[in-house]
Amino acid sequence: MLNLLARSLFPMRHKEGHHSYLIALGSNQRLQGYSRPQLVLKAAVKALAQKDVRVVASSRIVSSSPIGPSIRTYANAAIIAETKMEPPEFLAQLQAIERDFGRKRMGQCWRARTLDLDLILWSGGSWCAPLLTIPHPLFRGRLFVLGPAEQIAAGWRDPFTGFCIRHLLVRLDRRRPHA
Repeated sequence: MLNLLARSLFPMRHKEGHHSYLIALGSNQRLQGYSRPQLVLKAAVKALAQKDVRVVASSRIVSSSPIGPSIRTYANAAIIAETKMEPPEFLAQLQAIERDFGRKRMGQCWRARTLDLDLILWSGGSWCAPLLTIPHPLFRGRLFVLGPAEQIAAGWRDPFTGFCIRHLLVRLDRRRPHA
């Protein structure tokens, strides 16, 4: 029953024994050796591919305004990744890559960062543990997540609302004031 539910939420096929994840990427700081944040994101995708992770799809990189105290524009993207790792192990892998790219988890939320890798959805539906919640609790209200995600995973459904990424994006866009 759970497998049938997970299949209805995640419309794509993945290898037996593997999990698929939707990951949001962001950067708004230059990093020595990579120059611009856009190049940091491209390098992070390559780093993931070297860690027993298969990158199945990548969105285009988009620019977005920062949330909170940061003043620098962000580069954002999304990928679909496939791996045998369960969510906690994969989160640890993502955080190790963030550290390799100079990310320091301390101080103020939403400050400038060299790399941010967030688990948004996974093919198993929902996951709730003290250090990890999937779906990401804030993704439904973030255009910089939904926009890139819609490019590669438009039909992937949120296990809580039942809405697919495309519908979540349309609903969010309707709420935004337009000029």
